[in-house]
Amino acid sequence: MITFGWTVTVMVGVYTRRMIVAAAAVVALVGLRPVEAQVVAVDSVGVTVADMDRSLAFYRDVLGFQPVSDLEVSGDEWERFQGVFGLRVRIVRLRLGDETLELTEYVAPAGRPIPADARSNDRWFQHVAIIVSDMDRAYKQLRDHRVVHASPGPQRLPDWNPAAGGIRAFYFKDPDGHPLEVLQFPPDKGDPKWRRTTDRLFLGIDHTAIVVANTEQSLAFYRERLGLRVAGTSENYGPEQERLNNVFGTRLRITTLRAPSGPGVELLEYLAPGGGRPFPIDARANDLVHWHMRAVVASAEGLLGRLAGSHLRLVSPGVIALPQAPLGFGKGILLRDPDGHAVQVVER
Repeated sequence: MITFGWTVTVMVGVYTRRMIVAAAAVVALVGLRPVEAQVVAVDSVGVTVADMDRSLAFYRDVLGFQPVSDLEVSGDEWERFQGVFGLRVRIVRLRLGDETLELTEYVAPAGRPIPADARSNDRWFQHVAIIVSDMDRAYKQLRDHRVVHASPGPQRLPDWNPAAGGIRAFYFKDPDGHPLEVLQFPPDKGDPKWRRTTDRLFLGIDHTAIVVANTEQSLAFYRERLGLRVAGTSENYGPEQERLNNVFGTRLRITTLRAPSGPGVELLEYLAPGGGRPFPIDARANDLVHWHMRAVVASAEGLLGRLAGSHLRLVSPGVIALPQAPLGFGKGILLRDPDGHAVQVVER
């Protein structure tokens, strides 16, 4: 089995016509200035899969996503954008309600699997939260399709927690081992659109959740640099949260951020327990731990020039113009947040 290398040396990525030496460059951008080119929308959340046909069948037939496009891309521009030399990728965009999930299979070169001992408090953890109209029916649907449990079963968060009380949630895994969540809001919580009368069971994506080492450090990136607004905070603990995350002694600081449109971004800081492992520094976009959020801005160069403060790792060597804009954007850059989670900053 191929395993992750836990290197501590940060290497500068250098692109040539023959190879990309490393997946991530470190760029120190200095001089704090007001962000003028803030994120106007979260277009989609993406994830790398090993077998597109298998994943497509799962998301379509089990979870109700509908394919909207299916294409293959390759070439110099895509190699520099993704930070993977010699690539050919198949990308399928799926819709559920108003939101989009993007599956990417690296036809070449294949990446590494998710570590078999991955836990919910490891900092490469990321998932999407899929809203359901009826948790009991949703859980039965998942059981009927024999999904791998991450939680022992749906959990109802306790009423003593005003920010989360009454929410029902369940963690499970897709065919590659990516964690997913189904979630049902009580009448007094969540976006009003989730309470519309419908006969659909799976409604859409509310947010993507990422584990972070330090909330303030992540807010400096997502709020102060990208311009997302804080939409809610909570501190969750107790047996229900422990079982949901399948981590004994869980105490979570949760901060939800949103752009003017699209899914939110939920920061999960484990106040306890310690021991969550950092994002592997050598991870690349073709590895199955790879998720990305696609953030739309008016000017990619403008935002990049104003990303000031801490050291940010650039995967692309700069803003890349992409031919024919097959995914709805003409240029963009792939970078990593302070914990290593990938963000595509794109310009339509």
